[in-house]
Amino acid sequence: MKLKTLFASAALATIATGAIADDTATVTTFYDLLSNPGSAEHVAAFEAATSADWTSMGDYSGTNKTREAFLGQMGGFAQLMPDLNWAIQDIHQDGDTFVVRSRATGTPVAPFFGVDGEGRSFDIMTIDIHELEDGVIVRTYHVEDWAGALQQLSGK
Repeated sequence: MKLKTLFASAALATIATGAIADDTATVTTFYDLLSNPGSAEHVAAFEAATSADWTSMGDYSGTNKTREAFLGQMGGFAQLMPDLNWAIQDIHQDGDTFVVRSRATGTPVAPFFGVDGEGRSFDIMTIDIHELEDGVIVRTYHVEDWAGALQQLSGK
């Protein structure tokens, strides 16, 4: 009985002192960049929140993106969709793994994936899984409903 009490006390002390990290702010930095892809301030915050060898895993071709390639893509998104917004709807944390459900909206100012949206907007759901090590994101798995976005942009 005393051993159980000792373990319970140790667990409560760990939680109370903050020894179990809450890295929600680190993960939120990812979405701040997505909503402000042309901002040098948000790029710097993203770089600080991710490891140098961070990997974006979500390209269905089997090719993953490096941090530099991802930032390059975000620069293109900034010009293509000045009103891009990536709003977090829900975050679940399990240790160093975060699952985020979010909502992406935007209005392309030019053809998007070959679809001329004629001023139309899209509103899609996304799911991301972020893996952290030592307080920084090392890997992100993501799925976005781009097919739904293209359907909305084509007016069908």
